[in-house]
Amino acid sequence: MTKKLNPLDASWLQVESRDTPMHVAQLQIFSLPADAPEGFVLDLVARAKASKELQEPWNLKLRGGRALPVWIEDDNVDMDYHFRHLSVPRPGGERELGVLVSLLHSTQLDLSRPLWECTMIEGLEGNRVALYTKMHHSLVDGVSGARMMSRVFSPDPNERNMVAPWRVPPPEKTRREKLPTAPAANPMQVVKEQFGAKVKSASSLISALRRLRRAKKTPGDALVGPFTGPKSVLNGRVNQARRFATQQYDLAELKSLAAKADCSLNDIVLYLCATALRRFLGELDQLPKAPLTAGIPVNVRPADDQSTGNAISFIMATLATDIADPMARLAAIKASTARAKEHLQAMPKSALTQYTMMIMGPYTLQLLTGLGGRAKPVFNITISNVPGPDRPLYWNGAKLEATYPVSLIAHGGALNITCLSYAGTMNFGFTGCRDTLPHMQRIAVYTGEALDELRGFLTS
Repeated sequence: MTKKLNPLDASWLQVESRDTPMHVAQLQIFSLPADAPEGFVLDLVARAKASKELQEPWNLKLRGGRALPVWIEDDNVDMDYHFRHLSVPRPGGERELGVLVSLLHSTQLDLSRPLWECTMIEGLEGNRVALYTKMHHSLVDGVSGARMMSRVFSPDPNERNMVAPWRVPPPEKTRREKLPTAPAANPMQVVKEQFGAKVKSASSLISALRRLRRAKKTPGDALVGPFTGPKSVLNGRVNQARRFATQQYDLAELKSLAAKADCSLNDIVLYLCATALRRFLGELDQLPKAPLTAGIPVNVRPADDQSTGNAISFIMATLATDIADPMARLAAIKASTARAKEHLQAMPKSALTQYTMMIMGPYTLQLLTGLGGRAKPVFNITISNVPGPDRPLYWNGAKLEATYPVSLIAHGGALNITCLSYAGTMNFGFTGCRDTLPHMQRIAVYTGEALDELRGFLTS
C-alpha cells in the first residue's frame, strides 16, 4: 500500500531540521485506580510492547525522501525503539515532569522509521503516571491527533484489557464515505463543473488577497494580514532545546466570562495569552510599540470526519498588546477575530486549501531559505484552541486527569501556545525555545493572573 501526501502534509517535511523538528505531541496524566496492584504499570507497558499489529497511521513510514514522499506500511516496527518506559525522581512534581517532557520534545524523530514515539513516565506524586506521545505533523494536526488519542480510551472506569493506542483502528467510515454515490453524469458536464469550481476558487483567492491589501491601507479596519506584526524577541532564531509549561483552568468559568464579555471562548484564550505576553515582554523591556499578531489554526474538516492528516486553514488576529486598558484590549481582540472569521467564511470550501498554502507559503519559504528569525515575521505567535473529549476517560481503569498539547516551534516563532479542552477543563500547553525565551514558564503563570484580573473586571 502506498499513499500520497497532500501538499500541506508534505510541507511539514520540507522544513524539518535538527533545530526545527516538525512533530507535535500530547502529554496525558493519569491517576491509577485505587485497587491497582504493584505491577500495574509494568503490566501496561509489557502488553503495549507486545502489541505489534499496528493500525494506520502508526504503521506508516516514508518512502522517496522529502522530495517525493509517499507513505508505505511498515510490517516490522521496532516496539522497543518506539515505546519507552522512564521515571522521574520520586515523588515527581510538575517541575520534574516538565523537565523530562522538554528533553523528550527536543529530539528529532527518525525519518527512516514510522514517525512517532511514545513514553510511559512513572514516579509522579499522587499515584499518577503520564503518557507522552509525539507524532510528526505530516501525519496529524492538532484536531486529528486529539481525536485519534481520545478513541484509545473509554468512558467506563471498569473496562480492562484495553489495547495500546497503536492497536486502535481508525473509524470504518468518515463523513465522505457516508455520502451516497452520485449517479453517473455526462462527461462534458463533469468537465464544465470542475472547470467552474476552479474558476470560482481562483476568483475567491484573488478577492481574499484584495481584502487583505485594502485592510492594510484602511485605518481602523480590524482585518489582520501577513507581515503586519512587529519584529520581537518571540521572532528570533531557535535551536533544538525546548522548554514546556502547562496551566489548567475551569472551562465553565472561561465560557461564563466569555458570555459576560459578549465574546467567544477563543477570544478569552487570546486575551489571556496577550495579557501574559504584554507583561512578560514589558518586564524584559522588549514590548514592541505595535501590537503583536497571532496566527490561529482553524479546523476545516467536517465534525464527523475522523481521518488523520492535516485539514486546517489560518486566520490572523491582533493581540492588542499595545493597549494598556484590559477591557479595551479584549474589545480589540474580539473585533479582530470577528473580522478574520468573516474574511475566511467569504471563501468557498474548495478554495481553503489553496488559501492556506498561500498564507503558509511565506512562512515555509522563510524556513527553507534561512530567512526565518531574520526577516519580518509572517505573524508573531501561533495560538491554537483545539476541542477535546467532553467527558472523563479511562485507560484500563486509570483516570485521565489532564491532557496537554505539546506543539512545534520554528525560526521566527520561538513560542507556541496551544489549548485543549477536556472534561470541563481547558489545558494550556506552552512550548518555547529554551535559549531564545529564558524563563518562559512565567508566561504560563501570568495567564493565571490575567484570568484573576479579568474575573475581577467582569464579576464586580
